[in-house]
Amino acid sequence: MSGDDTRDEGSLNSLPHGAQLAWGLVKPSTRGPKGELSVGKIVEAAVGIADREGLSAVSMSRVASSLGFTTMSLYRYIKSKDDLLMLMTEAVCDIPIPEESEGKGWREQLREYVEACIRLMRAHPWFTDIPIMGVPITPNNLKMVDWPLRILRDLPLSEYEKMSTVLLISGYSRFYGVIMRDMDRAIEAGANPDSFSGLMYGEALRQLVTPESYPALYPIVAAGVYTEDDGNKGEAQDDFDFGLERILDGIELHVSRART
Repeated sequence: MSGDDTRDEGSLNSLPHGAQLAWGLVKPSTRGPKGELSVGKIVEAAVGIADREGLSAVSMSRVASSLGFTTMSLYRYIKSKDDLLMLMTEAVCDIPIPEESEGKGWREQLREYVEACIRLMRAHPWFTDIPIMGVPITPNNLKMVDWPLRILRDLPLSEYEKMSTVLLISGYSRFYGVIMRDMDRAIEAGANPDSFSGLMYGEALRQLVTPESYPALYPIVAAGVYTEDDGNKGEAQDDFDFGLERILDGIELHVSRART
């Protein structure tokens, strides 16, 4: 008996139309000139518009116009904009996933996963503009879940703990991805890069931030740490690494306790 023979059509039909398209559960439309329009071409055009102009520029009519078709032509293939957005995220999540490696520890492999997620968000700045509407349910999105779970597979954690760990590190990826995305956008719009380190504001803040008004912040500003003008560049200045390493430390501590 093949896998298809065991499928419950009712449960598969409960998936959104976009997810059904992603899984190949929907027969492609045969209406219109053959080969001139397809789900793949529509999604590719939408991703291109979003990459160049932002998510707000994406509409069914705009995508149709860019392809030289009417809006109704698109609805023969993709039923709604929500389905289109789902398929756009699915398309850009089709990224190379490293082969399993015995030479790398789980910490290094989780770092690779986080860095890959951030690269994806920076390459497609609109990605995090799409609200999270539920759990990942499309093929490539699920591969992005399977990847870190594979890394955690042999650790002495329950299935719940593994999934919660993936949620933790993917959440950090999204958090830092949004920060880097926003910085990229600001710099592209003409912002001074030093505004993010605070270098240009250091002296002013040392005059304005007093120990009376800001008793905890004052020593940080006075030391030059808040505006990164303390002259101590290096690992301690890398907020991303610091945060990720502390998360990995916490996971490692939890794993060590599970082994005892």
